[in-house]
Amino acid sequence: MEKEVNFDTALKQLEEIVSKLEQGDVPLEEALDQFQEGIKLSRQCKKTLLAAEETMTKIINENGEEEPFEEDLNNQEK
Repeated sequence: MEKEVNFDTALKQLEEIVSKLEQGDVPLEEALDQFQEGIKLSRQCKKTLLAAEETMTKIINENGEEEPFEEDLNNQEK
């Protein structure tokens, strides 16, 4: 099993793949391999971003329990 790279590295690799494919001078077999690698990197980046979003939208209350961040804002406004 391949080791996942961190978000910044995955994004940089994805940008490089897109740039190569946009140039249009990549042999078909290599283009397909690059495309598949790009899909894998894209999914990894999406997974990382979704996990970060989930973490950022929660807070820890006084009891050490997680709560949605929006709910806390609503309670403070009342």
